[in-house]
Amino acid sequence: MPETWTPIHAEVPDVASYAEDRASFTWDRARAELAGLPGGRGLNIAHEAVDRHVDEGRGEVVALRCIGLDGAVTDVSYAQLRDLTGRFAQVLTDLGVQRGERVASLLGRQPEQYVAALGTLKRGAVFCPLFSSFGPEPVRDRLRLGSARVLVTTANLYRRRLAHLRDELPDLQVVLVTGGVEDPATEDLDALLAAACPDYVIPDTDPEDPALLHFTSGTTGKPKGAVHVHQAVVAHHATSTYALDLHRGDVFWCTADPGWVTGTSYGIIAPLTHGATLLSYAGEFDAKAWYRTLAEQHVQVWYTAPTALRMLMRYGEELPQGYDLSALRHVASVGEALNPEVVVWGEKALGLPVHDNWWQTETGAIMISNHRGMEIRPGSMGRPVPGVDAAVLVRGRDGRADVASGAARVAEVGETGELALRPGFPSMFRGYLDDPERTAKCFGAGWYLSGDLARVDGDGYVWFVGRADDVIKSAGHLIGPFEVETAFMEHPAVVEAGVIGKPDPVAGEVVKAFVTLRTGFEPTEDLRRELVAFGRKRLGGLAPKEIAFDQHLPHTSSGKVMRRLLKARELGLPEGDVSTLEGAAS
Repeated sequence: MPETWTPIHAEVPDVASYAEDRASFTWDRARAELAGLPGGRGLNIAHEAVDRHVDEGRGEVVALRCIGLDGAVTDVSYAQLRDLTGRFAQVLTDLGVQRGERVASLLGRQPEQYVAALGTLKRGAVFCPLFSSFGPEPVRDRLRLGSARVLVTTANLYRRRLAHLRDELPDLQVVLVTGGVEDPATEDLDALLAAACPDYVIPDTDPEDPALLHFTSGTTGKPKGAVHVHQAVVAHHATSTYALDLHRGDVFWCTADPGWVTGTSYGIIAPLTHGATLLSYAGEFDAKAWYRTLAEQHVQVWYTAPTALRMLMRYGEELPQGYDLSALRHVASVGEALNPEVVVWGEKALGLPVHDNWWQTETGAIMISNHRGMEIRPGSMGRPVPGVDAAVLVRGRDGRADVASGAARVAEVGETGELALRPGFPSMFRGYLDDPERTAKCFGAGWYLSGDLARVDGDGYVWFVGRADDVIKSAGHLIGPFEVETAFMEHPAVVEAGVIGKPDPVAGEVVKAFVTLRTGFEPTEDLRRELVAFGRKRLGGLAPKEIAFDQHLPHTSSGKVMRRLLKARELGLPEGDVSTLEGAAS
C-alpha cells in the first residue's frame, strides 16, 4: 500500500458525519428500525425482507428484477415474492423439513435462488448457498459437512455435479429441481410450488435461531461452516445504510454470486429489508453489457468486486461516457483489497469514487468501510462502521495476535498487526458447525481475531496488508489450498502437491499448483494439460490456472508443505523474509 494518498471527498447532501453517526448509533436503535414478527413473536429475516413490505402497503413495488441470459427481464413484486416464498416454505413443511434443518441451493442468478433462500428462512430452516461453479467434490463435501436435508438445483447441475455422488450423501433426502425433471431421484420444484398454498404463517422465530450456513475455506483441513442467526438481519440492514447508502426505492445491483456470503447478505437480504428493487443479472462479465445494464436499469447503488472494476479499467475511461450513468449515486467494492488506482479511476470514469469495505464470512456483514459521504483515502478500507469496535493487535512469533497471556497490545499507529473486532454485533457468526475447537481459536483476550494483517493511520483509517495464513483470494472468492492439494493427490501421477495464490493484476490472485510426480511419470506438456483438465473436472471454479512440476517441494520439520516458501520463490523474494512476503501480498 502506498504511504501517500490523495483524499477524495464523496459529496452526499444532508448526510450526518461519520463521527456523529458513530456517537449516536446503538444496536438497539438499529433493531427498532425493523418490524419484527407480528404480535411480538420474534425476528425472522424473511419477514423483514419480504412480508413486512406487503403488510405496510408496498406489495406492488418491484422486489426482484431478473435479467436472464437471453436478456429477458422478469419482474417480481414484493407481493408476488411473498406468495412464492410462502409456497416454498409450505413445500418444505410438507416434505417434513424441521426447523433448524439445512436446505442447500446450487443455483445461479435466477428467481428460484431467491425464493429458495427466503422460503427456507420462513420455514425456520437453515439456508446454505453453494457456488454453482463448484466441482463435484466441493459440492459433496459441503453437503456432507452441513448434513443438508434438501438441495435445490437444476436438472443440468444435478446431473453434472451430484448424481454420481448421491450414495455418498445419506442425509440428503430430497433434491428439488427447477426447469424440468430428468432424473427419477429428483422432484419437480415447479410443480410442487404450483400446488402449494401461498398463505404460509411464519412460525415464532427467536433472534438467536440459526438461519444461515456459509462455508468458507481454511488453509488446512476441511471447509468451515459458519453459522449465523436471524438477528444478523439487524446488521445487514444497518450496515447497508452506512456503508452502501442504501434506501427505500433504490435500484440496487450486487454482482456477487449468490453462492457466496456477499451474494446472500447484500445480494438478497440487505436490499430487500430496505424495500429496494434488487437487480439480478445472469450473464457473465461483459463491459458493454454491464454499462448498458447500469444505464437502462437506472441503477443507483452498485456493489461489485475489485476484479470486475479492474477488468472495466482495461476498457479505459471513454467507454462509460457512452452510457447515461446519471442515476448512479454510490459505488462500493468488496471481496479483496481495492487498488488505489481503481478508486481514482472510478472518480474519472464514473464520476464517483469507489468505496472499499472489509468484512468476512464469519462477521456476516460489513465491518469497516469508506462511510457514505466520508473522505476517501485510496487504498484504505476505511473506518469501522457504527456499532463495531476494531483494533490492530501486535503479533506474536506465529504471525497472529499475541493473546496467549490473556491480553493483547494494540499496535501503534502505522504498525502492522492482526485486525481484530470486539464481539457483540448481531451478525457475528455463532460458531463453526460441529467444530467448537476451531471456533475457540478465533477468539482471545476479548477479541475476534480475523487472521488479516492491517495497520491504522493517525486518523483511524485501516489499511489492509495481507493474510496471516495462506488462504487464496481469487476474484473475490476464498480458496483453501489444502482442498485443492487433496484433490490433485487423487490423480495417479501425483504423489504430493503444494498450492499457492499467485498475484494477478485482474483477479488479485490466481491458483497455482506445484506437483510432485510418482515414479514412472514424466513431466510432459501432455501430462500438464491432463492435470489441468483433471483439476477443472474435480474442482470447478477452485481449480488451478497454472501447474508446475516440482520434485523437491519444501517441507517443515513436521512434513507439511511450506506454501509460504513456494510463494516467496514464485515472487523472487528472499525465502526467509516473511515481512517482505507480506508486503508483496498487499
